[in-house]
Amino acid sequence: MQVIGLCRFSYPAIGGFQVEHDSIEERIAFLYAEARLEERFQLMEAIALPCLRAQTDQDFELIIVIGDSLPAHHVSRLRDLCADIPQITIHAEPPRRQRQVMKEILNAARRDPQAPCLQFRHDDDDAISVDFIERLRQTLQDCPGLVAKNKTLAVDFNRGYVAELGAAGIAATEIHRPYYVASLGMYVQGNCPLTIMNFAHEKILRFMPTVTISDAPMFVRSHNGYNDSRQKKVKPVPVTPIDDALAADFEARFALRQDDVRRIFAAKS
Repeated sequence: MQVIGLCRFSYPAIGGFQVEHDSIEERIAFLYAEARLEERFQLMEAIALPCLRAQTDQDFELIIVIGDSLPAHHVSRLRDLCADIPQITIHAEPPRRQRQVMKEILNAARRDPQAPCLQFRHDDDDAISVDFIERLRQTLQDCPGLVAKNKTLAVDFNRGYVAELGAAGIAATEIHRPYYVASLGMYVQGNCPLTIMNFAHEKILRFMPTVTISDAPMFVRSHNGYNDSRQKKVKPVPVTPIDDALAADFEARFALRQDDVRRIFAAKS
């Protein structure tokens, strides 16, 4: 079954952000600010890409959506970071309504629209467990009755970590968070045009059956200077530096390595 992931990298959508701007020009200026993009590239390199390289099931595709106005040197840097991950395609779009354009991209990526597929979203500052694709497939195989009776079905792995990354390394705390973007997958029946972008992730349970699995940490959610969801007043999540045992777990489960994090963030600090 085809597995399609979608990642937005500073795409200047019309709508789709909790931080509002008065014009698309202001949004582009905010998204493409050098300090912001530097942090996004650091996070992409340190946390979002290693877990994709290390997937135990390599049969998936990931579309990274960028704006067609992203400066050429940033496009080149992104292509270089992704060059050794053949599953990744970089797709440029002009500013458009976020949900509509993302739905179109996902449906266009289906090799056979008459066949079912699995879909997931991947934020450019988060990690998924290295066995996420494998476990997503397996969960659907474990639920033949639900799959047979429904056009769509969500799979939610709701254990993970909040983490902060920097030149000093990783600080983190474990959390349970249902229906978060990372480690949330969706089955779509053949001949069904719905996509994972039709639904707000925290509301997806209102529209289809969901299967929740809580047996192991399956995501790392980074908190950083430019989280869209954290630009307004939100309750802080305390984190503490990880010890050697947890650092080993992070490397094994998420391909997230202390030495790499320190090197990547120290380079521009």
